[in-house]
Amino acid sequence: MALVAVDNLEVGMVLAADVLDRNGRMLLGAGAELNRKHLVIFRTWGIAEVQIVGDDSNEEPAGPLPAEIDPAAVEAAQERLLPLFACSGTEHPVMRELLLLAALRKVQHGLC
Repeated sequence: MALVAVDNLEVGMVLAADVLDRNGRMLLGAGAELNRKHLVIFRTWGIAEVQIVGDDSNEEPAGPLPAEIDPAAVEAAQERLLPLFACSGTEHPVMRELLLLAALRKVQHGLC
């Protein structure tokens, strides 16, 4: 199961969980295959992200690194930053993304 921003959804993806509006009303049930109309409805109702069927355990966060960034330097920066995430952990995709962004910033600004 992967949490995907509405702007990154594609027609044909399958919901892993019900999509509810702010008041708890169901907009679309788990197992539904998304079509263009669903994407419009999500945006209309202010849905920011939905859970999509798929194994996200081995996914890379966000996307590829910029070409000028050395992946080894980012990995080293992440290792140095890891103690700062000791209490919150990095199991959640948001925390993994925060760790990556912090490491990228360190590398880009020469703070390593």
